[in-house]
Amino acid sequence: MASDEEQTGLMLAGLNLIQQALSIYDSELKLSVWNRRFVEMFALPEHLATKGASFEATIRHLVQRGEYGAVDDPEAAVQARVQAARAFKPHYMERERPGGFWISVEGAPLPQGGWITVYTDITEVKLQERMLRDRSVELSGEVLAKAERLAHANRQLAASNATLEETKRQLTEMEARIRLTTEMMPAHIAHVGRDLRYTYSNRRLGSVMPGRAADIIGLTGREALGPVNFARILPWLHKALEGEPSVFEFTDDDSGRRIRAAFTPDQEDGAAVNGVYILSMDVTAEAQARAALAQTRKRELAAQLTSGVAHDFANLLTIILGLQSRLERMALPDEARALVSGTLAAARRGGVLLDRIATISGRPALKLGPTDLPALLEDLRLLASPTLPAQTRLEVHLGGPLPRLSLDAGGLQDALLNLILNARDAMAGRGGLIRICARNLRDTWIEIRVEDEGPGFSGPALDHALDPFFTTKGGEGSGLGLSMVFDHITLSGGSIRLMNKPEGGAVVSLRLPFRPVAEAAPPMLVLLVEDDPDIRETVREMLRGLGHAVMEAATVPEALMLAELPGIGLVLSDIQLGAGNGADLLRGLMAQGHPARMLLMSALPPADPRRAGAPVPVLGKPFDVDALSQAIAMALGREVAA
Repeated sequence: MASDEEQTGLMLAGLNLIQQALSIYDSELKLSVWNRRFVEMFALPEHLATKGASFEATIRHLVQRGEYGAVDDPEAAVQARVQAARAFKPHYMERERPGGFWISVEGAPLPQGGWITVYTDITEVKLQERMLRDRSVELSGEVLAKAERLAHANRQLAASNATLEETKRQLTEMEARIRLTTEMMPAHIAHVGRDLRYTYSNRRLGSVMPGRAADIIGLTGREALGPVNFARILPWLHKALEGEPSVFEFTDDDSGRRIRAAFTPDQEDGAAVNGVYILSMDVTAEAQARAALAQTRKRELAAQLTSGVAHDFANLLTIILGLQSRLERMALPDEARALVSGTLAAARRGGVLLDRIATISGRPALKLGPTDLPALLEDLRLLASPTLPAQTRLEVHLGGPLPRLSLDAGGLQDALLNLILNARDAMAGRGGLIRICARNLRDTWIEIRVEDEGPGFSGPALDHALDPFFTTKGGEGSGLGLSMVFDHITLSGGSIRLMNKPEGGAVVSLRLPFRPVAEAAPPMLVLLVEDDPDIRETVREMLRGLGHAVMEAATVPEALMLAELPGIGLVLSDIQLGAGNGADLLRGLMAQGHPARMLLMSALPPADPRRAGAPVPVLGKPFDVDALSQAIAMALGREVAA
């Protein structure tokens, strides 16, 4: 393939072969492209036939030379032509030059800015017209004038047609670019008419609602979306057809995805509404984050409301326990001693209840980490089986292979164990099967169902079982078990649903965000900055075990010297470095434009200002090799999107 220089030479050679003069001035009216005929036709000096020559200077030269005939004010004539050129409007004109020569001038603006002009010598045409007039005395002057006007109009029409063809080509390219752009957007853009049939779609419905067809033009909303989803959006469509725009969110039951749809009336200046523009986006990740944030805020509010009451209640229980203990040591009749023992037992249960309140209203943080869910469920089966009566069985079923996921394994295991024990209590005395089923729901959720063969949930339980302190066990239950499960699942950005099976038995369905762990980072050179030699040795061996080469530094000056070496892919530094600060070290490297990715590690608590204000993610100590691998992969931007 020819180089750019060769291609430019070929283009100029071709332009020099045509008989018309051609010039292209850019958006600043500087000469960009011209051919030999342009220079010859106007006898331009060398400084005006050079790349970057000014259009204004060229016009001034032609005016002064008499190209436009006698003019009263040469400078005004120059400025008038410059201003006309800056307007960038297509034009066609014919003018007589000195010496009796005629040229046609055809100009057109360029899409990227600038101006192209083609000059054609039409002297022969004009001579023929004059000869025709001189030699054809029998023809009336009117006929000749009309013939001349027709010829002129034909030439103008040809120029207009060329302009229209160029405009048509630009519009076609623009339409293709717009369609390509809309089809690349992570959203479904569509238009429906008043009959609610699709008249336009960017073919992205399947990316928002998996399983839906891409080609939906001509289909009704019911046919494209299904009756359930269509019934949900129908009221909003009617509002848009009445001229009222709106935004609405709903959940697609088949995929579990949260969809946000915007409905905009197709209406101009108060005219009748012709249809509705629809923009649909998958906001599942956003909804998960909102749910987690809302649950965190609920926790903070609960902590504020209960902290004072719990404190006073704990003081009262302390007094009650102390007084009852003194009574227990006295010589009391057996009946009174039994009352004292009952009071002590009730007070101790109140202490347990306070501990649970502290757990539910505190500020726990999710401890996400790489989790092998099948292995976790198998460990749970081994852990829970000894607590079940002989007539109760526990089974685990997987709906297909599962990758390692980013989950709070401890919190999830506690939640599932709570559900297993609830199922055991529900089947007390008759036994049966407790089944745990896990599956990947369209790469959006991990769904875990805990089913039993008990009597199922009562009506009040279905409505209130997730509320704190609601219990159907009378004095035997605190009413905090299911609410704590709900708390953990929603804090993770998931959801929980209670239902009964038609054949009998209860089902608790948990959905957690599907977050596969990040892929392992490729081998690279890591600069490890840690002032503690024992920790530095441990982390170095972890990094080498992951396949990375390691350079070590104990202080900030050492790290700055080593950072100048080429090929460093990651800088991993502790925040506290004796007299130095690892966060400031990484800030400085980033300010210098260092190409390596940055990661911090620290044993400081998350709320510590030195850790909370870190410029990059912080890996909390202590950590194992899996957590380190995950943190490095995320620092490299290799996290798999949910």
